Amino acid sequence: MKRIVTCFLLCMLIITVDAKSVKRSQYTMDSDGPLQLSQQGLRLDHADLHFSIFPQNKAIDGRGVLTFISKNARNQVGINLDNLFTIEQVSVNGTVIDKTHYSNPEGLLLINLSKPIKGRFTLDIHYHGKPREAVKAPWDGGFVWSKTNDNQDWIATAVQGEGCDLFWPCIDNPIGEPKTTNLHITVPKGLVAAANGTLTSVTENDTTSTYHWQSLSQLNTYGVAINVGPYDVIKTTFNSQYGNAIPVEFYHLPENKAKAEKLTQELIDITQFFERLIGPYPFAQDKIGIVETPHLGMEHQTINAYGNQYKADKYGFDWLMFHEFAHEWFANQLTNKNANAMWLHEGFGAYMHPLYEQYLHGQAGYMSHMYDMRLKIRNKAPIVSKELLTVEGVYQEEKGGPGADIYAKAPWVLHTLRYLIGDKTFFNATTELVYGIQDPKPGTFDPVLADTDDFLRIVNRLTGENYQWFFDIYFYQADLPKVIQKRTENSLTIQWKTPNDMAFPMPLEVSINGETRIFTMDQPHTLKVLATDLIIIDPQSKLLFEKPHVAQYQNYLEANLK
Repeated sequence: MKRIVTCFLLCMLIITVDAKSVKRSQYTMDSDGPLQLSQQGLRLDHADLHFSIFPQNKAIDGRGVLTFISKNARNQVGINLDNLFTIEQVSVNGTVIDKTHYSNPEGLLLINLSKPIKGRFTLDIHYHGKPREAVKAPWDGGFVWSKTNDNQDWIATAVQGEGCDLFWPCIDNPIGEPKTTNLHITVPKGLVAAANGTLTSVTENDTTSTYHWQSLSQLNTYGVAINVGPYDVIKTTFNSQYGNAIPVEFYHLPENKAKAEKLTQELIDITQFFERLIGPYPFAQDKIGIVETPHLGMEHQTINAYGNQYKADKYGFDWLMFHEFAHEWFANQLTNKNANAMWLHEGFGAYMHPLYEQYLHGQAGYMSHMYDMRLKIRNKAPIVSKELLTVEGVYQEEKGGPGADIYAKAPWVLHTLRYLIGDKTFFNATTELVYGIQDPKPGTFDPVLADTDDFLRIVNRLTGENYQWFFDIYFYQADLPKVIQKRTENSLTIQWKTPNDMAFPMPLEVSINGETRIFTMDQPHTLKVLATDLIIIDPQSKLLFEKPHVAQYQNYLEANLK
């Protein structure tokens, strides 16, 4: 009874507080970007997170107990947390901090310490309020407050673009990944809370249930997730080629049991593909997890959000589940050092699609998907910006970012690199990028933070060549190279044309009446051909370069879709 009264008073307090006229800051809405001075030199060793969920009021009561290690003595600590939350109490190493010693006007909770602190210390932050509601998740971040067909509460979080600070106190930057995490999620009785890691206990009270999840893996900051609904769960095991057995769990709505069972087997098949191509599933100490959500999906580590309504695509599998699960390798195991390298998440993740189609059906599926992506490349901005962007800045062309090119152009760049250095070297480089070591085995690697230059260094070392020219052309500027052709009655001259005449010694295949020749292209080449000869440049579509018919088709679509 005491808990019921307490919850009721808390809900009323939340409603009263949120009636204030407070505007959510742009700083809260931005994610990543330059790291604040008050956060530099910090490592988040453990996050103990407590959430009470109040669906009727679309509100939460939260508590984050964060254990940090500071390299240097500091008088101030900065924590990212939505400025619309009301902070009830802040403690440092068990000592309550006077309210005059901290403030959070813009979403950076600045805690001023009475004396310098160094080494290991714990922050305890208790807060409550209405978290941002996502208008169109997952593209628009926040909480999703929904209902199932039988009018039960169905809730999820999705905060990639806006960051972890939308619902838990964190360092909203890749360096803020907690080494280990506990999540305690209290929900109305009859609902189930699915989250990251392993479910260790469920505590039942008169009106609520508290689900305690523990993640022994380092967690991607925006991958921390809350999912609440009237779930049933399918549990099975994936027997890895590396000799370990990994729990598999699919939290689904009860009416979708048969579909969920089929999708679970599909998930096991996909895991086998990734282990064969890239390396071991990264989070075997936790689980392979998926949860049905009221939004389309998101790569929430070990509890991937799935809302594609069990649709198979033309290649015979669920593309959405595949894509989000690919991020266990490319986003969660390998995380970009900053948002400018977001293509490492989306580009590699998207390239896995045609590779899986090749794995299942052969070359036709691979090239079909590659051509679909080729028609979507826009080249409005470099894949990697020279200025540090936020996550939203990368995803939005209007903010100067590459936008959808991280999904379409980046896979084509990887396709071209694969041709250039060969399959063995390409996949060896990819594995080393993901795991930080050349021959990963379960228990021998940790999560990796990397950027584009790290990938270049790996490629250079494994090939013994310097491919800076390749990265300069494809990643650091927007325009594609062109093949200039000058044809006469008895000759064809071909050469590369690049922006600002940048170096581009890319070999080029040319088919003449069905016979393919390879040219080094370090200088223009003139070939003796007849006017009737059939000439095909790059006959196997191995390279990414400008093709006028693609631009014409894109212009046609743009004009006719207005």
